[in-house]
Amino acid sequence: MPNVRKRKTDRGVPFPVLEMASDEIRQGKSVRGVAKSYGICHVTLHRFHKKRSQGSKTLPRVGYWTPKRVFSLEQELLLRDYLMQAADLYYGLSPKEKFAYDLAKAYSCRYPETWAENGMAGANWFTTFLKRHPTLSIRSPQATSLSRATSFNETNVNTFFDNLFSVLEKHSFAAQDIWNMDETGITTAQNPEKMVARKGVKQVGAVTSAERGTLITLACAVNALGNSIPPMFIFPRKKIHPSFTSNGPPGCITTANGSGWMQEEDFLVFLKHFQTHTKSSLESKVLLILDNHTSHLSVEGIDFCRSHGIVLLSFPPHCSYKLQPLDRMPFPVLHHRQIFRQGSDFAPSLVTDHPLQAVTPEVPSSSTTPSPNVATVASSMPLGASSPVTPCVVSEPEPSSSATDTTFSPESIRPHPKAGPRKQTTKGRKGGKPLSLQILP
Repeated sequence: MPNVRKRKTDRGVPFPVLEMASDEIRQGKSVRGVAKSYGICHVTLHRFHKKRSQGSKTLPRVGYWTPKRVFSLEQELLLRDYLMQAADLYYGLSPKEKFAYDLAKAYSCRYPETWAENGMAGANWFTTFLKRHPTLSIRSPQATSLSRATSFNETNVNTFFDNLFSVLEKHSFAAQDIWNMDETGITTAQNPEKMVARKGVKQVGAVTSAERGTLITLACAVNALGNSIPPMFIFPRKKIHPSFTSNGPPGCITTANGSGWMQEEDFLVFLKHFQTHTKSSLESKVLLILDNHTSHLSVEGIDFCRSHGIVLLSFPPHCSYKLQPLDRMPFPVLHHRQIFRQGSDFAPSLVTDHPLQAVTPEVPSSSTTPSPNVATVASSMPLGASSPVTPCVVSEPEPSSSATDTTFSPESIRPHPKAGPRKQTTKGRKGGKPLSLQILP
């Protein structure tokens, strides 16, 4: 750990305070009177005011100084903002990279000799840098594909909400008729909770059904009011055993296949289960919002929705982790995961060669209806077609424009990435605009 000297006194007057006190002396007040009102030593104030009155360019140093500091306060603030923006772009830096040394060398900053010997900044400097900027911390990133990072952009999100608003306006769905459906994987062997044990023991065990459980699929549906239907479990088995649902949620159903993942036949079983609990019909339709997985696009499932009054609307590809309400709140709690802040949601979509369409919908100045949050679609859906709806307006972080030859800019040393053009392929489903199903009976 670095040696951090703690301040033991309150000596040292900030420079702006001395300037305000000197201005009062210029107005005719006495030095001792002004020094007493500001709590400053009158000798220090007299020396500062005298040099300032003489027009000296080298005013006396005041307060505590850090002569061994590598970057100034303004430079560290720019470096902090760059690090946070790089992390929002999924292009963050690790503590072992040589970025700080390259930055100090490029802008001729004074740095210790050990930096030049090792070719990187010291561990003590990095530790104190994090202490000076508590908004930064070391986090373990989650592996994210480029398709997921670039697909969640303003164009795809606004296209989805345009489809959503048109469906709500046409059918006038109430809150209890708007449902979100999604699948998640759970294991049969849950992680045990923390327990009290003997101090100093390195290995502490807890009895579970198995050390490595079997992964099964859980399909859930929740409406905008927060009500839900009994879930459906998909087991990686050829046959279903009655013990699979023993002590399970009341009314739950099970299916089985070789992989344990959702397939077209399993989704048809879920649709029948969903229609039984929602009582949907051609006279009383419901809206089911889900992702565009291939198992949700079977002909049998679409025909069943047509004949039973189920309107399907899908999220854009690779966007359900942000737009799906079940992925934002219930499922993370189910898996005991921490929900991260949103921050700059659309920042990773800047790492792409596809230009985003500028969407600037007109918003009436008299309307006070807040914009719907993409992370909580179910809780912000209107109760009817007559409810005022504000289009989804999103903003992206503007790139820094201060990168010049003389201005301190970390981005000039390590520019943010830009992906190359995507390869065109004829295999599988055609690319292009995100698929949005609107199956109307």
